[in-house]
Amino acid sequence: MAKSSTARDERFQRAKDREAISGSTPTQSEALPADLDRLIHERVRLGIVSALAVNRELTFNELKAMLKTTDGNLSVHARKLEEANYIVCTKSFAGRLPKTEYRLTVAGRRALERYLNHMEALIRATREG
Repeated sequence: MAKSSTARDERFQRAKDREAISGSTPTQSEALPADLDRLIHERVRLGIVSALAVNRELTFNELKAMLKTTDGNLSVHARKLEEANYIVCTKSFAGRLPKTEYRLTVAGRRALERYLNHMEALIRATREG
C-alpha cells in the first residue's frame, strides 16, 4: 500500500512540476475544492454519515441493516468517525438490553457538505472536459 501511495504522490508532484514549467494555470472549470476527505470517502463511513444526515439519529442495528455490514465492520468505521468528531455515539439501556445510538455532529455535516461539493465539482469537470 505504501508503494502505490508513494508512486501516486510522485506522479502528482511531476504533474505539478510540469504545470509550473509551462506556466499554465487551471481554468475556472478545472479549479477543484481542496483534497477529497478520505475519512468520508470510504464506502461504509460515507454510508453512515449519509444515513445520519437524513435521520436525526439511528441505532447501531438500524445502521447495520441499512448498510448491510457486520457488527465489527460497523463498529470500526463508526469509531473512526467518532474520533474525527463527525458523529456522536450515545450508549444506554432499553430495559436490560444495551442500546447504541448515533447522531451526526455539526462538524460531520460540514464535512459531508464539503465532500459532496468536491464530488460535484469533479463530476462537472469530467463532463466539461
